[in-house]
Amino acid sequence: MRISSGDKLLDRTFFISLLLKLADGVIELIGGAVLLVTSPRQIQAAVAVVTRGELAEDPNDYLSNLLVRYASQLNVSLTVFGAWYLLVHGIVKVLLVAAVLRDRLWAYPWLIGFLVAFIGYQSYELVVHYSLGLLLLTLFDIFIVYLTVREYRRHKAMRETEREGTDPAPAAS
Repeated sequence: MRISSGDKLLDRTFFISLLLKLADGVIELIGGAVLLVTSPRQIQAAVAVVTRGELAEDPNDYLSNLLVRYASQLNVSLTVFGAWYLLVHGIVKVLLVAAVLRDRLWAYPWLIGFLVAFIGYQSYELVVHYSLGLLLLTLFDIFIVYLTVREYRRHKAMRETEREGTDPAPAAS
């Protein structure tokens, strides 16, 4: 079976997208671990240090003020929830993406389901608290679902073809 250049590009795009999702999962694991051992006061102090110079230069800086405002609203239950959310999300993402990269056929539907569930959650968040970053993440996840479905169908068909080609001939009666 000959693979077109468009298919090769989509395959390469799928592989790179999986690597990005894997890196994202690792970052979520690190972020979750940091949140689990960091108090809201420590986060607020770190944000104050990071934004101090920018706010001294421009007291109306949007991003710095946004960070300070969000940090001031943190409490223990919110940081613990965020930590567990990131840890669980990161573990599942890393395990499923690693399994898909190892071409474990069972992992494709699980990855699709996982991403669809989070696309649903992200869509809800977009309606309630719109942000361009979340919109771009949601669109990226939709694209990865498309590529994962495409790859799953292709790999499943290849395995069925291989199985049919290696099955012994039926015994004559």
